[in-house]
Amino acid sequence: MPERKADLSAELHRDYMLYHTEGCHLCELAIVLLKDAGIAFQTIDICDDEILAERYGVSIPVLKAVDDRCLFWPFDATQLQKFIGA
Repeated sequence: MPERKADLSAELHRDYMLYHTEGCHLCELAIVLLKDAGIAFQTIDICDDEILAERYGVSIPVLKAVDDRCLFWPFDATQLQKFIGA
């Protein structure tokens, strides 16, 4: 059975974390971009961790790759694709 594109996308892009916080409208926009691009990601609320809040508090949303590269907001679909290497 052929592999669906969505399944392949999730497999290729499973190593991303989105630092965010609840009620952040910019974070919501970033989530929409990630979902529209078919990128699998984990969300991490920076308010749950003092160190993350200090590090990313004025920068969220921030997309972080497993290799520690970060894409800081603002970013668009083209910049997102370039960041993930698509």
